Amino acid sequence: MIQHLKHPIFKIISEVAQQNKVSVFVIGGFVRDIFFNRPSKDIDILVLGNGPDFAEKVGLQLKTNVAVFKNFGTAMLKYNDLEVEFVGARKESYRADSRKPIVENGTLDDDQKRRDFTINAMAISLSEADYGQLIDPFAGIKHLENKLIKTPLAAIETFSDDPLRMMRAIRFATQLNFTIDNEAIEAIKNNKERIEIVSKERITDELNKIILSPKPSIGFKYLFDTGLLHLIFPLMAGLHGVDTINGKSHKDNFYHTLEVLDNICTSTDDLWLRWAAILHDIAKPATKRFEAGHGFTFHGHEDKGARMVPKIFDALKLPLNEKMRFVQKLVQLHLRPIVLAQEIVTDSAVRRLLFEAGDDIEALMKLCQADITTKNEYKIKKYRNNFELVKQKLKDVEERDQIRNWQPPITGEDIMQTFNIKAGKEVGIIKNQIREAILEGEITNNRNDAFAFMLKKGEEIGLISVIL
Repeated sequence: MIQHLKHPIFKIISEVAQQNKVSVFVIGGFVRDIFFNRPSKDIDILVLGNGPDFAEKVGLQLKTNVAVFKNFGTAMLKYNDLEVEFVGARKESYRADSRKPIVENGTLDDDQKRRDFTINAMAISLSEADYGQLIDPFAGIKHLENKLIKTPLAAIETFSDDPLRMMRAIRFATQLNFTIDNEAIEAIKNNKERIEIVSKERITDELNKIILSPKPSIGFKYLFDTGLLHLIFPLMAGLHGVDTINGKSHKDNFYHTLEVLDNICTSTDDLWLRWAAILHDIAKPATKRFEAGHGFTFHGHEDKGARMVPKIFDALKLPLNEKMRFVQKLVQLHLRPIVLAQEIVTDSAVRRLLFEAGDDIEALMKLCQADITTKNEYKIKKYRNNFELVKQKLKDVEERDQIRNWQPPITGEDIMQTFNIKAGKEVGIIKNQIREAILEGEITNNRNDAFAFMLKKGEEIGLISVIL
């Protein structure tokens, strides 16, 4: 392990430990990431003693400030490009109704036992006598090799003590493409209701990390199969299932959503575009109808889904700002490019799409392409070819008509001055007619054509221009 401790911070910590006759270890994620050949800039230092006091001594040696968090018994300092956190070894016990542990000073063994997973419980000694020695009492290396998420102690105890660890197990399995140990899976199933004592913010933080993983469906399948999803995001769990009437069925919208989510992850790291993929069909259960002779329909699920987005964001403590509005817009519009790709693409349809999507048109196109999950090779080829035509049409129409983020060439003030009228329904009527004429291609998107059109429409509704 010594070769992985080349950064001078480790020798400095070791020297301070030797001077103060304290045993110290680097533990957790830094050690785990060594085996992934993944450099880490976050270092956790475990001290057999008072962590913050030791951090202050290291800070003096480095001539750098130390932030002490008394409530948590931790301290942190920054050194070059590293963040180093210090904590004293401890053991913890929990009450049944709380995530807040009763904390006592402990040994290295106590501290490793309280860690969430064996791959995060490995430590490397920084003490002079055994500098660089790996301490791995729970076979973390073996579990890394076997790609297994396993708890140091009995999983039922680990998850009952700290229910967020159930989410963390699924998050690590998703990020690393590991399998969760069967004992841990059963413990999650048996303890899932304990997640209700964890704050929505912390749950959603783990959920977002799952969504940002290379293949989020891994995590969502674990969440569904263990029953956690039904508690933390019941609307998504409600997408699951297939109904059959008179021999006609619909697809399972839960697994379809996961497929769309995985598809879109190949083209974007944007969290909110991935959320749009998750929510694009969220209203299908509420809009599902069976029509005799036709089958199941989900008419208006895009409109209802868009209306549901703010409540979903609020319930999950996601931001109620432009991020939410972006997701809402994409849910609202997600069928539009698909419809265009199935039909003859007209300029007016493309103009309307550009007008409504604005700068989010590229994100919308990514979502819609990800939404093509048919296994029919003929349909896939047809849709993809038509999508390329739609993309080219979008580019051509935008270059010619400049509809994206469209601003009307004639304002309400122009109309009022031209006809010497006050604000009222006539102004709105003429503005809408100008917009529709431009979107339909009746007139070009410039002031001269729009002004002439305004005069004509004003005359039709009995207005008289006062501008000669």
